[in-house]
Amino acid sequence: MALDAGAGKLLLALTLIIAFLLLIYLFQLNRLISGTPDEVKRLTPTRWTRKQLLETCQRLERDPITTRSYADRIPRKLERRYIVTGGSGLVGGYIVLQLLERGQLPESIRIVDFQNPHRNDMVGTGGEAGDGPAAKVDFVRTDIASAASTDAAFSKPWDTAVARLPLTVFHTAAVIIPSERSRLDYGFTEAVNVRGTRNVVDAARRAGADILVSTTSGSISIRPVEFWMSPWKAWKGCWPPHYWQVLDEADFFGPPRRHEEYYANYPASKAAAEKIVCGANGTGGLRTGCIRPANGVYGNPTDNTVGGPLNRGLLPTWTSHIVQSFVHAANAAIAHLEFEAVLASSPHAKSLPQAGRPFTITDPNPPITYGDLYFLVETLACTPFRTVTLQPIVMLLLSYPLEWYSLLLLRFPWLGKKTGLPVLSGDVKHLKPALFSICTHLVASNAAAKQSVKSGGLGYTGVLTTLEGMTQEVVDWNHEHTNNVAGTKKVYQSSVSLADEIHRLAAMAPTIKA
Repeated sequence: MALDAGAGKLLLALTLIIAFLLLIYLFQLNRLISGTPDEVKRLTPTRWTRKQLLETCQRLERDPITTRSYADRIPRKLERRYIVTGGSGLVGGYIVLQLLERGQLPESIRIVDFQNPHRNDMVGTGGEAGDGPAAKVDFVRTDIASAASTDAAFSKPWDTAVARLPLTVFHTAAVIIPSERSRLDYGFTEAVNVRGTRNVVDAARRAGADILVSTTSGSISIRPVEFWMSPWKAWKGCWPPHYWQVLDEADFFGPPRRHEEYYANYPASKAAAEKIVCGANGTGGLRTGCIRPANGVYGNPTDNTVGGPLNRGLLPTWTSHIVQSFVHAANAAIAHLEFEAVLASSPHAKSLPQAGRPFTITDPNPPITYGDLYFLVETLACTPFRTVTLQPIVMLLLSYPLEWYSLLLLRFPWLGKKTGLPVLSGDVKHLKPALFSICTHLVASNAAAKQSVKSGGLGYTGVLTTLEGMTQEVVDWNHEHTNNVAGTKKVYQSSVSLADEIHRLAAMAPTIKA
């Protein structure tokens, strides 16, 4: 009995020691992932001030940024027709607006999308029947995951005034689900982003298009962050591998990567789509290329970057210290038109160094922190906003059981039906380990895109800075909400929530299936 009691005490002591060491490890890891490496700090040495924000806001109130204000920066009009897949959305919507601003006839543009045009800056405040600049642009509701639906949209007859013009396709349609990484969850993302892209390329060929520029994603180059490094490296203060990364196009020219080497299903699908588009260069008369907007894209209250905080009011976060590059959708759209101009410069453009490859683009300024973004919204928005600080290690630990639970119901769907276990929804649905690889320091490089056309680049510079773009979005938000009934907000649907809705509809429709 004495031996048993001694063994029990020893076991208890060992358990307490292990628990203590584990807590020290987690504490040190939390300290590290709550910090910023010196190399990253040097890239963004100053923070936005209240005075700077208020002065920018006042300037943009007097002289707002619109497509007209930077019309002289938009590549010149080309005598062509245009199909814009995803033209109701963020980047696609700005492409449509810039095409119209430079003088393209509404009859020469066709929006191919799953959702109707709804943005105020496109259709006006009257909604779908409004008087906005894009109100007269043709719209064809389309499921690009269906080859038949895509072909029908592309083969629809054109107005006789433009029917004989050459055709450019801007492919911006995609579903964004940033938190799923398991192949069990890959079917829906693959159906839209990969199979859909193949359908668009095939339909473009059959429709006689000779230029196709696709939107992919700067997130393609992100490697999964290896948070669970050895305890001695954590104790020495080493940063987790890939805790900060540069987003560029180097991976495109490197060896193929396995699915697990992407941080999630979304970038894996966009990488596959990018290969399809770039591989189509020179086939069937097509000249192709891709634009990789940096993480994350903003420019309308439907975005997740600025629109997310504006729509929420109260934002739990662990990312205020995180440094990232952002890109306004107007800058992304300009890059698409600049790419088109290069590919349209010669019938032999398929052999130019720009053809058949991607270019990463971001706003023409140093990266900022999420704290800057949150301070901007808190300072300038007419609606209440504040953040609640969370500890990253706690959220990371929570993300694993949530992922396991989701995959359990996915692998065994009968389990939920028999036991009544609920499917995760809302924000909790997206709290998965993959999310933490895009909640780290990500700095994008414009180096290749900003090179002159003669040097193999696009001559890209961007038309507005992050400070201007984010401030303008809040200014526009304020105009919409200042006269609203107190406490009410207009409801916007983000790209992530739209993807969730399409996914739900996909379960009931045969055209979007894994």
